[in-house]
Amino acid sequence: MTEVVAFIGGYATRARAPVRTSTNVTSVTRVDDGYHVVTSAGEIRCRCLVLASGACNLPSVPALRSAMPASLEQVTAFDYRNPAQLPDGGVLVVGASATGVQLADEIHRSGRRVIVSVGEHVRLPRLYRGRDVLWWMEAAGIWDQRFDAIDDLARARRLPSPQLVGTPDRVTLDLNALSGMGVELVGRLSAIRDGRALFSGGLRNMFALADLKMERLLDTFDEWARAGGRDADVAPPERFEPTRVPATSRLQIDLRAGGIRSIVWATGFHPDYRWLTVPVVDGKGQLRHDGGVVESPGLYALGLPVLRRRKSTFIHGIEDDAREVIAHLAGYLAGRGARSSGFAD
Repeated sequence: MTEVVAFIGGYATRARAPVRTSTNVTSVTRVDDGYHVVTSAGEIRCRCLVLASGACNLPSVPALRSAMPASLEQVTAFDYRNPAQLPDGGVLVVGASATGVQLADEIHRSGRRVIVSVGEHVRLPRLYRGRDVLWWMEAAGIWDQRFDAIDDLARARRLPSPQLVGTPDRVTLDLNALSGMGVELVGRLSAIRDGRALFSGGLRNMFALADLKMERLLDTFDEWARAGGRDADVAPPERFEPTRVPATSRLQIDLRAGGIRSIVWATGFHPDYRWLTVPVVDGKGQLRHDGGVVESPGLYALGLPVLRRRKSTFIHGIEDDAREVIAHLAGYLAGRGARSSGFAD
C-alpha cells in the first residue's frame, strides 16, 4: 500500500495536477451551466464532473444482522483490523470471496475456531501453468472484454471478487486450503431464528458451479496458448482438485450456546452517493451510467466494476477507460456531444 500511495503522489507531482488533499466532498448539485460542488475546503463550480469515488465505500451487511443475539460481537470487513480485536472463542465468517477466505485464514491462525458461511464465489488458482493467473487474464484478453460485448452486464458487475490473496510465495488460498487447515464450511446464511443461524443446504451445488466456471476459464487460457503458439513458453496444462464437500454440513448453529462469540461480515461493499443530489442513483444505490457516461449532461464516472472493461476497477485497467471517457467529455465541452457511449471510433 505504501508503494501505491507513493506512486500516485509521484504521478500528481510530475503531472502538476491541482490535487486537493484532505478535502471531503459534502454535496454535488446540478446547476444550469454544470455542477456546484461543496467541499470541506470551499466550493467549486464546473461544467463537467467525473465521479471516481469507487464502489467500495460502505460495507454491505444483510438485514438479518439485526436479528443476531446481542451477546455476539459483530464486525464488518471494513472495521476489522486483526484477530486481537475479537473476543476469545469461535468466529463465524460470513462470505467466502477474497476478503472472507483471507480473514478466515488469519483468524484461524490466531488459534480460534472458525466457521465460514459460503455463498456464491469465484474460484481461481493463484498460479496456472507457472504463471500468475492475472497474467493469463491479461494475456488471453479476458480483462479487455468490453462492457457492450457482455451478455449479462448487470450480473458481471455484481460478481464477487475472486478467491485470490497476494503473498510473496503466491499461494492459492481457496476453500480446500481452508478446510485442510481445519476451518469448517457451511452453506449460505439464510436466516436467524430464535437465536439460531440457519444455513442453506446447497453447498455441493455451490462448489460445483464455482469449479465448473474455473474449469471453463482454464480451458480458455489453454486455447489461447495453443492458438498463439505459446504452449512452449508456459508449463503444461493442469487441472485442480474439485472443492471438497464436507461429509456432513451443519444446517444450523445455536448462537446462544457460547461456541460462537463473534461474527465477521465479509459480504462485500457498496458505493456511497449520499452527497450526490443529482437524480442518477437507482433504488439499489447504484449509479445509472452507460460505459461511464452518467444520465446527466457533463457527468461521468470512472473506477466502477466493468465500467467499460472487465479490468475497470484495477489501477492498470483504468487507463483505457479514462482515455475514452475523457474523449467523450472533451467532445461535450466542445459542444459536439456524443451519440452513444460506444464512441470507440
